[in-house]
Amino acid sequence: MSRNFSDTGSKKEHVKITSEAKPGFLERLSETSGGMLMGLVTFLLSFYLLFTNEGRALRTAKSLDEGLSLVIPLDNIHSVSQQNEGRLVHLAGALSTSKPLFDPSYGLTIHAVKLKRTVEMYQWVEYEDSREYEENGEIKKETKYTYNTEWKSEVVNSRNFDREIGHKNPSAMAVESFTAVSPNVQVGSFVLSKGLVDKIDDFKQLSLSNLEDPHADVTRGGDYFYHSENPRRPEVGDLRVSFFYAGLSGDDPHLGSADKVTVIARQKGDQLVPYHTKSGVVLADSLPWGSVCGGKIPQCTSEGLKLLMVLQKQQWNKLPFSRRPVLEEEIADVNIGFSPCFI
Repeated sequence: MSRNFSDTGSKKEHVKITSEAKPGFLERLSETSGGMLMGLVTFLLSFYLLFTNEGRALRTAKSLDEGLSLVIPLDNIHSVSQQNEGRLVHLAGALSTSKPLFDPSYGLTIHAVKLKRTVEMYQWVEYEDSREYEENGEIKKETKYTYNTEWKSEVVNSRNFDREIGHKNPSAMAVESFTAVSPNVQVGSFVLSKGLVDKIDDFKQLSLSNLEDPHADVTRGGDYFYHSENPRRPEVGDLRVSFFYAGLSGDDPHLGSADKVTVIARQKGDQLVPYHTKSGVVLADSLPWGSVCGGKIPQCTSEGLKLLMVLQKQQWNKLPFSRRPVLEEEIADVNIGFSPCFI
């Protein structure tokens, strides 16, 4: 049975005032000199960074040209050709994994590249707001400390609070967060390297509506499992657990078809691994099928995807005009000088 719960957090606060003597002339002069020196260092550092970035941009441009001259598009991803051994290849297809990922503690199983369990604990959190003012020749600092109870995925150390009494948090969580990663991820007959698997990080929250409460002391509310006697009025130390997945690797009646990706990497046997250009830039990347580029997703900023987008542009230009309007309805235009990113 699923229920929706709303938090009823509590709030406490107190004020502390400290004072110190007003700084003299020599102290103010010392602070001013230090600020001028820091400004000069920052100014010189900006020239170094500008020079470094220009050099990096030049190396990247050369690497993209090198990659474009060497890349081999693969039409058949279900067979591995020895002729492409060591070469930079470009392919697209659905993700697949050898075994499902599961969390036996909550009775959850899914065919995906990654399954992430996120545990949050209801805890005290301290906030402070300070202001300075001058009074009777002294500089006074007034700090207001506010304490709220909130759900946090990390343990908040209440020993660092200005006032721990009445705001004490547990030192650990009874249930830990973790991320399970499939040991074998493939696109067709090709195995993705760890570096490429790491890039599959578009996590989506998993709906728990089709699951039952796993234990008598665990209650399901919305898309959370609550370790609480009363989830509507949680107490400090109560837990709630949610799940996220990335890279659906099998057809699911509730989640849909397996995710498709497009990959550019070096072929090493049946594995896809990073490709090192002569200038030292690594080309190896993956992109969700049909994703919009142009800076709207983080992966589009890497060198590998810049090359990948150029390849997508080339393939887009080869499409018959009769097919382009259909694809344009499925994806948005991007403002990077060419048509939508699509394989």
